[in-house]
Amino acid sequence: MNRAQFVGADILSMRDFDKNQILTLLEVCKEFERVQGPILQGKILGSFFFEPSTRTRLSFECAMNRLGGRTIGFAEAQSTSSSKGESLWDTIKVAESYCDIMVLRHPQEGAARLAAEASAIPVINGGDGANQHPTQTLLDLYTILRRAGRIDRLKVAMVGDLKYGRTVHSLIRSLALFQCSFWLVSPPPLSMPEDFLEDLADQGAECEEVTDLGDVDSDLDILYVTRIQRERFPDPLEYERVRNAYELTANSVERFESRLTIMHPLPRNTELDRSLDQHPGAAYFDQVKNGVLVRKAILALLLGAVSE
Repeated sequence: MNRAQFVGADILSMRDFDKNQILTLLEVCKEFERVQGPILQGKILGSFFFEPSTRTRLSFECAMNRLGGRTIGFAEAQSTSSSKGESLWDTIKVAESYCDIMVLRHPQEGAARLAAEASAIPVINGGDGANQHPTQTLLDLYTILRRAGRIDRLKVAMVGDLKYGRTVHSLIRSLALFQCSFWLVSPPPLSMPEDFLEDLADQGAECEEVTDLGDVDSDLDILYVTRIQRERFPDPLEYERVRNAYELTANSVERFESRLTIMHPLPRNTELDRSLDQHPGAAYFDQVKNGVLVRKAILALLLGAVSE
């Protein structure tokens, strides 16, 4: 894909990108290991977070600042006019007057696409409910590329909350484009939604649903662990039943081969013990570092600051 076609575009869902477009985005990300300087000087990022965030919000703001731009915005819905009854559409129409590009996080699925329809400037989805988190997927893919040397034909296990986890929802569709095979490890109440399984089947992806990590082949490439997200559960009792379903330690991964990469979108609770931090395959803090690099590349690309 010609990079010029990304200029002024929105990044809302990994469903919107084919294999070649993903490779183009990753190519630009790789270039930003070397790109320095205030190439976005005079540009303003609107950082609009209706839901709590640490890594996504701060990494976008860090990326914009390091490229010479500035950020404005808010970190909680209570500080906005939505608390007075203003619609999301009107909030976006107002906000677009103050910035050149915006990143939006919202608890409602589809909110980012609605914002893009309202906005005349590029909109980046920073997470919409349990739906999509595309820039997390791009930094995950970039981390996998750096660690494994490729993103095709990998053996991937996704562990934990596969029902509400937007990070795995975005990532699994993208990896399926590259002929990866999957083990989906979760308690039955948190299994992958049926529409995602149907998409995987349509793409011809090999996929096995299990409840025990011990059922996963030992020659695994990627172990992607997710938090059981209390804030997504409509029923607190349902959360209590599954909250400690998986608690991985250094002993839990001993049977896997040495090439194993362990990933987690963070924040973590009890599902990922700190004993794993010393594992040579631990990549979750690399994901954080790569998040700034990838978001620098995305901002520069959408704002037309990256040449062919």
